[in-house]
Amino acid sequence: MEQTITVTPIPEGWRIKCSAMEHDASFRSGAEAETAAHSLATEIAKAGDTAVIQIFLRDGALGGRYVHAPRELPRTHG
Repeated sequence: MEQTITVTPIPEGWRIKCSAMEHDASFRSGAEAETAAHSLATEIAKAGDTAVIQIFLRDGALGGRYVHAPRELPRTHG
């Protein structure tokens, strides 16, 4: 399953939205929001889903897109 995380500007800072989160998260700086988005994406990938981060600039343009894919577990022989 794929989870999309969006980082968008709001008047008082930046917002992260994701269907995996019950509530949106707000941050004062874009750097804080991006760091939190990558942390959330890492947790989603560890749980076995793909996480796609979309970061939008203040002018509405897509500033960046990152994909965190789930890691494949090593196969055991036996």
